[in-house]
Amino acid sequence: MIGSIVGGAMKLGAGIFGGISAARAMRNVKSNLEQQKKDNQNWYDKNYNEDATQRADAQRLLTMTEDSIAKRNRQSAGTAAVMGGTEESVAAAKEANAKALSDTMSSINTAAEARKSQIEQQYMAKNDSLNQQLNAMEQQKAQSIAAAVSGAAGAGADVAGAAFPEKKQ
Repeated sequence: MIGSIVGGAMKLGAGIFGGISAARAMRNVKSNLEQQKKDNQNWYDKNYNEDATQRADAQRLLTMTEDSIAKRNRQSAGTAAVMGGTEESVAAAKEANAKALSDTMSSINTAAEARKSQIEQQYMAKNDSLNQQLNAMEQQKAQSIAAAVSGAAGAGADVAGAAFPEKKQ
């Protein structure tokens, strides 16, 4: 009888210890997932709100366009001076160059919108994955609690049965 009581008590203690250890591990996992969510949000905020014209690739494109425009303006002015061109032809060349710069900016802005869309899709996919992991963890936690309660009740019944055996008739 004493052996049954001790065995039941050990079973109950092991169940409680296992539950505490599992809860501690779950808290660590949850903390890691929440940190990943925070990191994902920071990445999104940084990249989504970035000024597309300040990116290195956009700056390079703008610099190349401006250099090309300056070169064409010098050529146009030189041609006009040597060949006796009109002011209208120089103005038309400058207007064409301004349009080229405008088109370049439009191209950069279009690419920026596409990039923002891609960033948003990546963010949403990662966020959804992390939320699913957190939800699965909560379900597992609920199942673990139910199993621990069931195990404790069973161990308690074993201890009670050993301590208070029914009389046989």
